[in-house]
Amino acid sequence: MNPTPVLVAYTALVGFVAPPLLVRADWPHRAPAAALAVWHALALSFSLGVALTSYHLAMPAGHPHAGLLGLLHSCGLAVLRSGADPRTAALVAVALPAALGLALVGSFAFHAVRARRARARHRRAVDLVGRRSDRLGAVVLPYDVPAAYCLPGRSPRIVVSDGAVRELTAEQLGAVLEHEQAHVTGRHHLVLAAAEAFQSVFRVLPVARQVREQTALLLEMVADDRALHGHSREALATAMYEMAAARTPRGAFGAGDRAVLIRMRRVLGPARAPHRALPPAMAALAVTVPLLPLLAICPPGLT
Repeated sequence: MNPTPVLVAYTALVGFVAPPLLVRADWPHRAPAAALAVWHALALSFSLGVALTSYHLAMPAGHPHAGLLGLLHSCGLAVLRSGADPRTAALVAVALPAALGLALVGSFAFHAVRARRARARHRRAVDLVGRRSDRLGAVVLPYDVPAAYCLPGRSPRIVVSDGAVRELTAEQLGAVLEHEQAHVTGRHHLVLAAAEAFQSVFRVLPVARQVREQTALLLEMVADDRALHGHSREALATAMYEMAAARTPRGAFGAGDRAVLIRMRRVLGPARAPHRALPPAMAALAVTVPLLPLLAICPPGLT
């Protein structure tokens, strides 16, 4: 059985049909960590589907003129004078998935290094103009507008403005600091870099755009939930409102951002804890989804 049609159909399903369905669902905002795992599982599954599809398109299926090179040859675009050499086709079949893997890894490295350099430049500036507060565990900048953000990485910094220290209550400021600490300890910058890498490689596809957008939003919700462990919903929402207009430097996570209204509605809305079965079910889904392209080429029970 030729698995190519199944792989093409599955990849199209993941790339075009699944993203809008997942965006419209209401459970991701109740279980953002589980939703984050599902989005990245979709990205991994889509990448594997594309890689396996390209492999089977290029690999001859028992005939020297089958596969991608055979198709090009039949259209008058012969790669070799003698037609589609099976050895050349096999080499192309391996090279295409390998090139995709290298593109993804290289894109991740590019985004991670670029963000790290931007954070390093900003960290040096923060250390020069700010003052370290051991009480807050943060660097305080002389800035009148309430603002807070973190610079994650090997030498992390949590940065707050004089305006935030002056205008926010102790509980509000504590919620903000806990939110930023969640970004640092959770290494959220690496998760975001992976989403940015996926978007860079598959830029025009809905799944790539939604993985990047939803990753940024869900990471903020994960940090919000961490802050809510020890602080009230009103305190966090009010702090977000006060800092909604603040700008965040490149490579940093800020308490106020473009998704602040969605987060405020979530924080202030009725508390709807996810069903106890939802997180393990979504974890199982996140593990299973990347395996589906492999099952298409090697279904169980078939030899």
